[in-house]
Amino acid sequence: MEQRVSLITLGVADVRRARAFYERLGWHGQEVEETVFFQAGGIALVLWGRDKLARDCGFTNGSITDRPAGGFSGVALAHNVRSEAEVDGLIAAAERAGATVTRPPAKTFYGGYAGYFTDLDGHAWEIAYNPGFPLAADGSITVPDFPVG
Repeated sequence: MEQRVSLITLGVADVRRARAFYERLGWHGQEVEETVFFQAGGIALVLWGRDKLARDCGFTNGSITDRPAGGFSGVALAHNVRSEAEVDGLIAAAERAGATVTRPPAKTFYGGYAGYFTDLDGHAWEIAYNPGFPLAADGSITVPDFPVG
């Protein structure tokens, strides 16, 4: 696994309120399907509803009380890769290393392929192939321009 974080997703209580906060800080975001994307250097910061993020991570009702962290932190890190096969391979490698797979790799609603695991302390990682966010040679991503409307 390359040492790379592609996206940091913050599970927020109110997407509009959170977006307004970051925009008051001078950030410029794009919203698509109740999800806000900010380009942050070679990665993206994403704001998404906390309940939706918890479900996407594979946490039932937003809770992982049987995990060492004692519950869902509301943050997910993503490592984007170049193929579905890489997703499968990295999820399997994480499990062999001691991770808990919370959502096995599968097709996603956005046309990609992804799975989730938690590390030994309960931090959520998404391993994703997303054709809409192609990786540069150095592994960085660029948030695409989303259609307005």
